[in-house]
Amino acid sequence: MAVPPAPTRRRALTVTLATAAAVIAAPAGVAAASPAATTRPPRPRPLRHAHAHNDYLHPRPLHDALAHGFTSVEADIFLVDGDLLVAHDPAGLDPSRTLAGLYLEPLRALVRAGRGSVHPHHRPPLQLLIDIKADGVAAYRELDRQLTRYGSLFTRYHHGRVRPGAVTAVISGDRAARVPMEAQRTRLVFYDGRLDDLGTASPASFTPLISANWTQTFDWLGVGPFPRAERDRLRTLVRAAHREGRRIRFWATPDLPGPEREAVWSELLAAGADHLNTDDLAGLERFLRARRGVAPTP
Repeated sequence: MAVPPAPTRRRALTVTLATAAAVIAAPAGVAAASPAATTRPPRPRPLRHAHAHNDYLHPRPLHDALAHGFTSVEADIFLVDGDLLVAHDPAGLDPSRTLAGLYLEPLRALVRAGRGSVHPHHRPPLQLLIDIKADGVAAYRELDRQLTRYGSLFTRYHHGRVRPGAVTAVISGDRAARVPMEAQRTRLVFYDGRLDDLGTASPASFTPLISANWTQTFDWLGVGPFPRAERDRLRTLVRAAHREGRRIRFWATPDLPGPEREAVWSELLAAGADHLNTDDLAGLERFLRARRGVAPTP
């Protein structure tokens, strides 16, 4: 790759002074953007179906997903010594990787910069799916305490009514968290239901999302035609969720690049599923933008 010419002394001084001015002007507690950051192109058009599974494993948690237009991200958490750490399993725990540091603080800064939304000029809330990996009740109580500090950021449930915010937090994982959540008349989170929540008295104001393991629901993994009975079942499940005012997502769908993955994604879109689950941010962005006739970003 060609090496760009070194900047002139005058240009270097200009950049230095501009950077210093930005640092001085920045509000307390908010780091000034680097010169490189200020020249980045605007974020691409948001993709309402794009869900970043295991988002925290990317080099820049949250920010990489947003740069690809994702509107839903997932973080796994553990309660460790009174704080919530983000990791896939206990071996990956790092005291510096907290939910607040990786997600809550950056989201607050983004919403302030975006004048009330995570994606500028895009009003629908970003979904933050928080997967509690263990100690469901205790972890949820700490999460509830932490989210209270960011109350204006989140969609709120209050005495039977839902007030949208810039971010909608949905709790998944350890099912023990459901009990303390159901007891609250005011909360800043919602619950990730399962297929057996369809057709029950659990309202969409508590379980707005239904998630299911694809491989435990269907045999087809994208090879050959989608069996008619399975396609009918998929569409029946999607219609049932939508009739009840819920969204639906399947995890454990094929995620290696290739025709099998695209075949499953295509069937999910055709059926009206709300979220496509992936660890491949660029791959899903390319797929969705091609379907919309919009060229992917470089």
